[in-house]
Amino acid sequence: MTDEAHNNQITAVGNEMSASFLAAKKRSDATLAEIEKNPGKFTMLTGDRPTGRLHMGHYFGTLRSRVEMQNKGVHTNIIIADYQVITDRDTTEHIQDNVLNLILDYMAAGIDPEKTMIYTHSSVPAENQLMLPFLSLVTESELHRNPTVKAEMEASGHALTGLLLTYPVHQACDILFCKGNIVPVGKDQLPHIELTRTIARRFNERYAKKNPVFPEPDAILSDAPEIPGLDGQKMSKSRGNSIMLSATAQETAKLIKKSRTDSERRITFDPINRPEVSALLTTAALTTGRKPEEIAEEIGDSGAGALKMYVVESVNNFLAPMRERRAELAQDMDYVRDVLAEGNRKANAIANETLEQVRDAMGMCY
Repeated sequence: MTDEAHNNQITAVGNEMSASFLAAKKRSDATLAEIEKNPGKFTMLTGDRPTGRLHMGHYFGTLRSRVEMQNKGVHTNIIIADYQVITDRDTTEHIQDNVLNLILDYMAAGIDPEKTMIYTHSSVPAENQLMLPFLSLVTESELHRNPTVKAEMEASGHALTGLLLTYPVHQACDILFCKGNIVPVGKDQLPHIELTRTIARRFNERYAKKNPVFPEPDAILSDAPEIPGLDGQKMSKSRGNSIMLSATAQETAKLIKKSRTDSERRITFDPINRPEVSALLTTAALTTGRKPEEIAEEIGDSGAGALKMYVVESVNNFLAPMRERRAELAQDMDYVRDVLAEGNRKANAIANETLEQVRDAMGMCY
């Protein structure tokens, strides 16, 4: 394998891409080509847990893709998964504030509530009721094998609750209630999509062979499936290595300037051996549209200080329009609440219809 070919198999945080991931990326690229031809035949479901503000990892991981899909004409739905907050937490403190701030982040980034349905888990009972038939379609061993559930349990330090164990099934409800057939995800969410496909297939085979109820959704993978935080690890709120979309220019500058680098003066892009420096270069590359190697070559022997100054300028220039839009929206929180209320109304209508189809397929309409 050539150096160039090998580099193409490495993620932005220095992890090698597995054969299964590369196969998923190939399917994702084929689906994207189909979307370009006929966006109206696709329905997208995506979302976030309201555990805090969105960061740049969210933006480049999925949020940017959501906006692009919405603007192409894909039927776009965003769930704020408030019930899933308690999968690994013992409190719902600040949840209302977090929900409203998510909506601000979405709209500041370009989500248009006239084109995209935004709703919360807890407001759509019929969607959650799909859990009962869906749980009958998976085995306990399949749930325990899910690597993402294991990783989330270990990261949280929380016991494996029934809700956390069945979290991928709940996510299948989110995707399938609106007949979602595409889901923009990062690498770590691929096992969830595979389980959703399995549930859809098994339901159709068991109850609806002649008239399938559910599509088998495809994953749309980000070009940067693992976004590095300022420490070179994956960007995550829990690790404290994130640049929040809602941060001020001053807060962003302070965070970047105090990030760790290494003792080598010359700047090079090497995610495996120089993760912190490479994380800064990746951040600059994402926000400028340049290649990290090109930026590294330009800064060269000017050192980490010059690199940090470049990253600060790049990130703040990139986030400036979002910050301005967010500040405008925050002046009218009644409008933000109306956006959510309308999204919940639409989601309930869709969920009630889907649940009726499920009950009919199972012979349970009395």
